[in-house]
Amino acid sequence: MLAKLAALPTGVQQYLIITGNYWAFTLTDGALRMLVVLYFHQLGYSPLSIAMLFLFYEFFGVVTNLVGGWLGARIGLNKTMQMGLALQVIALLMLTLPSEFLTVAWVMLAQAFSGIAKDLNKMSAKSSIKTLVPKNAEGALYKWVALLTGSKNTLKGVGFFIGGLLLTWLGFQFAILTMALALFVVVIASHFLLTQELGKAKNKPKFTDVFSKSAALNYLSAARMCLFAARDVWFVVAIPVFFVSQLDWAHHEVGSFMAIWVIGYGAVQALTPKYVKLTDHKVNKTAAALGGLLAFCIAALVLGLLSNLNIEKVLVFGLLAFGAIFAINSAVHSYIIVAIAKEDGVSMDVGFYYMANAVGRLIGTVFSGVIYQQYGIVACLVSSLVLATAGALLMLKVEITANDT
Repeated sequence: MLAKLAALPTGVQQYLIITGNYWAFTLTDGALRMLVVLYFHQLGYSPLSIAMLFLFYEFFGVVTNLVGGWLGARIGLNKTMQMGLALQVIALLMLTLPSEFLTVAWVMLAQAFSGIAKDLNKMSAKSSIKTLVPKNAEGALYKWVALLTGSKNTLKGVGFFIGGLLLTWLGFQFAILTMALALFVVVIASHFLLTQELGKAKNKPKFTDVFSKSAALNYLSAARMCLFAARDVWFVVAIPVFFVSQLDWAHHEVGSFMAIWVIGYGAVQALTPKYVKLTDHKVNKTAAALGGLLAFCIAALVLGLLSNLNIEKVLVFGLLAFGAIFAINSAVHSYIIVAIAKEDGVSMDVGFYYMANAVGRLIGTVFSGVIYQQYGIVACLVSSLVLATAGALLMLKVEITANDT
């Protein structure tokens, strides 16, 4: 097995190492998200309070993508990836304290480190692909980006399942400690295996260079912000808490369902290039149409909840449909940003784009708690519908075709 890996081209070897790092990180990130939501709901925290625990996680994701993209162009993407892995270990260790010491402020601080870690890791992984795929190989780039993104989300779903399971088996602190030790091993291995100069720009960029001057990239980033806000405004806090408090689901049942949802979501993302062809169509119009389909799905969910249909069935089947359509949207968006990013200092364009992604997550996370607590699950879905529609309309402004990338 090792001999076969050694015989692979260097670019493929590096892609596999980056993917492996991304997978390991994602397992802990998904498990941590589920552990925090379920554990602090168990302790009696309100939906809004739980949402606030993730406030710094999402806020520092915004900052990290800007600074991280610039830093990656200056010192290399392998180093920013290793920094992300190490910071996640620190964040996990911070949460191993007894429950009486886990104040809101302390957990928010730990989540801040985790948010920085997540976006350093993601920005580094996505940017690295641009440097590893040969020029004028858009088909391969589309497949590699979709595979990395899809497999990551599949593993995040596995992480949700692991989080719910570990909370039941080991309790919160021991579950967190187990993940920290496992990820520390990955940090050490990553240090020796990743290429030292991956993604480093030829000329040292100024920090002001991170702000995009491309209209296409700006509109694409705004569309990404709306897309992820549309997901998280009902997915992050409202759905897990609704399942537990209103439908009487057990913690491991919530963790298992969320895991299956994200695993399927990731599988659809990975398979998107097989079913959604971009070469013969305007990419922005394809993405806009997919955004419109997502908005239609959300509207159907709202009508289902307002009717006399079984609420549990409406949410379960509605979530599955939403996940599949959202996954395809996300995969197409992810390809477009990597394709149009400048080759030299690619991490700055990708970092700017994922900064907008983080803003969307931040908006969605906060309002998921606020809107659900004040107005309920239907209001969260109506907010999602507005955001998804806005994202679809913004994609019409992204003037780029597949042949231009």
